[in-house]
Amino acid sequence: MLLQRQDVFLFHKKSLALPGEDKKTSQLVFSMADFKKLTGRPKLEKGRRSKFINVRFTEEEFREVTELEKELGVSKTDLIRMRILSDAKKTVINSRELIRYLDSAGAEMGRIGNNINQLAKHANTLKLQGHLNSTIIVQFNRLFEEYIKIQQQFEISLRKIIRAMGI
Repeated sequence: MLLQRQDVFLFHKKSLALPGEDKKTSQLVFSMADFKKLTGRPKLEKGRRSKFINVRFTEEEFREVTELEKELGVSKTDLIRMRILSDAKKTVINSRELIRYLDSAGAEMGRIGNNINQLAKHANTLKLQGHLNSTIIVQFNRLFEEYIKIQQQFEISLRKIIRAMGI
């Protein structure tokens, strides 16, 4: 019987012992000759990335790219590809950090609004008692107008972030 290259052979090691080796060994040895080669993932016909660009960075630039890689959870290659090939208006944003920042900014705006309500209640109480000073009213109105401007700027910034994210 002739054996093919694809066949697997199973034999006792002691039967192949060389002169001077211990023949008591009875381990089984597997020998394989060229199994059918595994092909793996099918090759890409279109969209195959075959071109290479070599880029050099300063230590500071490389550190910045490495930090972005860790923060965003994407490879350096994908990060650079996104930054270069994406729409120029879009930027790569760390969503976790952004959400944390927006959450803290929203909480702060809420606290400011609560303080304004407390001041308005106190001013109304003083007005009913007849102890409300006109300088307090002027100062309150000035601070309230400043708060409204800051809130409007905050809303504009949020809209810019939403547009930058492509939502």
